[in-house]
Amino acid sequence: MTRNKQTACIELKPGLSACVETQAKRRYNQIMRQLLNKGEEAELAEKLEMLRLFLESTDFSKLRGEYENRLREGEKVKVILYLEEGQPKHEMKII
Repeated sequence: MTRNKQTACIELKPGLSACVETQAKRRYNQIMRQLLNKGEEAELAEKLEMLRLFLESTDFSKLRGEYENRLREGEKVKVILYLEEGQPKHEMKII
């Protein structure tokens, strides 16, 4: 991962009952509500844009295939989203 430590990131922890796509959609809606209630905040706006790009560009079937077996084996997974040169990137970690 080459992201700048200053760059905002989002951690998603998918499970067997809620995949990473579902988690991302929920977080997107949560941040949208926060922005509507609080007004424009740069960090929230950046996270919203990051989630939008992630949801539009990710092959979720492929991503689920990378972690579902780990979940079935009882391991926990964390997917970290970030922007790199304006493009959505993600990194998966077993925790």
